[in-house]
Amino acid sequence: MLSSPRIFRASSALLRLRQLSLAPERVSEVAPKYVLVDKYSANGSKPDNNMRLPNDVNDRNALYGEEESRTMAGVTASVRHNWTKQEISEIYSLPFHELMYRASTVHRMYWNPSEVQQCTLLSIKTGGCTEDCSYCSQSTRHKTHVKPTPTMKVNEVLEAARKAKEAGSTRFCMGAAWRELGNKKNAFKHILEMVRGVNGMGLEVCCTLGMLNAEQARQLKEAGLSAYNHNLDTSPEHYPKVISTRSYEDRLQTIANVRDAGISVCCGGILGLGEEETDRVGLLHVLATLPEHPESVPINALVAVEGTPLADQDVAKVDSFDMARVIATARIVMPRTMVRLSAGRLSFSDAEQFLMFQAGANSIFNGDKLLTTPNPEFDEDTRLFDKLGFHGKPAHKGPLVAQSEQEGDVLITKVQSNQQFA
Repeated sequence: MLSSPRIFRASSALLRLRQLSLAPERVSEVAPKYVLVDKYSANGSKPDNNMRLPNDVNDRNALYGEEESRTMAGVTASVRHNWTKQEISEIYSLPFHELMYRASTVHRMYWNPSEVQQCTLLSIKTGGCTEDCSYCSQSTRHKTHVKPTPTMKVNEVLEAARKAKEAGSTRFCMGAAWRELGNKKNAFKHILEMVRGVNGMGLEVCCTLGMLNAEQARQLKEAGLSAYNHNLDTSPEHYPKVISTRSYEDRLQTIANVRDAGISVCCGGILGLGEEETDRVGLLHVLATLPEHPESVPINALVAVEGTPLADQDVAKVDSFDMARVIATARIVMPRTMVRLSAGRLSFSDAEQFLMFQAGANSIFNGDKLLTTPNPEFDEDTRLFDKLGFHGKPAHKGPLVAQSEQEGDVLITKVQSNQQFA
C-alpha cells in the first residue's frame, strides 16, 4: 500500500539526507522552494510484465514531474539538469566495479533490463558530403572506398523497412550524407513520403539528415517522424580538432529545433577520436545539462576507415571498458534516457557486449551495416538476445515499467513546488 502523504518543509539537502518525519522539522526562516510530499514504495504485489509507460518521452516525463529521487540497494538517483563537470568526472572516475554496480542499480530502478530496443539504420544517400569530419568515409575531402550515390527511391526505402520489421526491428532510421537539408526541396519531399510510409508500417521512424531549420523539423513531425539523430560527437573543446566546417553551436541549434517541434532527440558521441577522458566527461556534461535530456544517447566506437584522417593517426583503440565506463556514466546522470550501443559493436564479443548492457545500455542498432561500416547480422543479434534473455521493445509502445519498482524495491521521493501550497 502507498503511505499516506505527510507534508513538511525542508531544504533540498535535507530532502536527500533525512528520513520522512511525522512532525515538521524546524529549518531556516527562509521559505524553501519545494515541499516534500511523500516517500513511498509500490505495494510489492506480483509485477505485471505487460505494464508500460507512455511511448511519448514528454508524456513519460510529465508522469514524474514531482519525483525528486529514487533509492534502491544503497544507491540514490535523480533526473537532474544542473550537473557540474566535477560531479560527472567523479562518477566517471569511480573504481570500475563500483561504477558498474551503481549504473546497473540505477538502470533497474528506472527500466526493465530485459527489454532492449532494436533499431535499423539505412543510408538513403551515401557519400558526396562536403563536410570535413575527420572520421567520416563519406566526405568528398577524403579518398575512401565510398563512392557517392543518388538518393534511394521511396519504394526501395520502404522495402528495406519492411525487411527490417520482419527481422525484428521496431525503429527504422534513415541517414543522408548531407551537411544540411537546406534548399533540397525535391529530396525533402521524397523524405517526407518515406517517413509517412515507414510510419504507416507501424514502425517508429528516425532520420539523420544534417542540420535542420525549425520549419523542416515541423514538417517532419507532421509526417510522423518519431526521432531525429544529430550527434555532438565529442566535447566542445575537442570538437574543433575533429571538424571545422560546422560549429558546435550549429549542432545545438538543430537539436533545439527538433526538440521544439516535439520530435524526440537522439544525440550522442563517438569514442576514439583522439579525445582525452576529460572530453568524454565534457560530452556527457553537455548532454546532461540540456533543457531536456535526449530520449536516446548513442555511444559509438570509432570504426576507422582507410583514407580518413583518423585512420592514419596513431589513435588508441577503444576497448569494452572504455565503452562500459561511458555508458555507465551516461546511465547514472541521465537515468530516464535510452542509451544505445551503436557503431563498433562488431568488434566486441558477446561477453563484452553483455558488460555494456550491464552498464545500462538498452538499445542497439542491428542489421549488417551502419551507413558504410559493418555491423552484426540480424541472426547474430537474435542469437545474442536468446543467450542473454533479452526481448525487443515493441514499436509505438512505451518501455516496460521497471520490475523493481513494481515489486516495491524502489523508494521514491516526491516533491511539489512550495507555491502550490500557498
